[in-house]
Amino acid sequence: MALEATFRTLSVQIRKLCDILNAVQLTAGDRPVRRGAALADDTENMVLDLQGRMEEAGVAARTAKAAVISPDLERARRALAKCQEIFHGVEQQFCNELGSFERLSELAALGAERGGEWKAWSGSMSAAIGEVRPPLAEVSRTLAACWEELVEHSGKTSISIRTKNLGQKIVAKDSREAVGGTPT
Repeated sequence: MALEATFRTLSVQIRKLCDILNAVQLTAGDRPVRRGAALADDTENMVLDLQGRMEEAGVAARTAKAAVISPDLERARRALAKCQEIFHGVEQQFCNELGSFERLSELAALGAERGGEWKAWSGSMSAAIGEVRPPLAEVSRTLAACWEELVEHSGKTSISIRTKNLGQKIVAKDSREAVGGTPT
């Protein structure tokens, strides 16, 4: 895939992930108002944090895409590194916290304990969290493709060497030396 197209795909994949996180946040915020739950508040705050960080990753991805178009591969590399750093933090937080087995078990237990609206909400919340995994994996694959393209193109950097012929410097010896005389 062409360098520009790969970086464009990264921006699109990040946007898709942000849209999914937005849907998860809407589900989190649509919880029952009766008898609030700290787990629900914590889950919503975590989703908001992930959304904000993915927006930052999106800015870095767009910067990298613009740098590739200009072309400034060093600037693209720095922006891509920033995007990847942010994304890996999001990915870790999702896997270790929001999408973890423990969190999903706690949501199921909350629904079972409270029943009614809470049961429906916890089921919807678990399903919404599950929807995050595919776009998360796509962003990860696209980041790897961006790095491959960037390395491939940076290896094509040509170096040209120009030489200038300044002429030949001729030093004449003293004429007496040339004819066998001695210099004074």
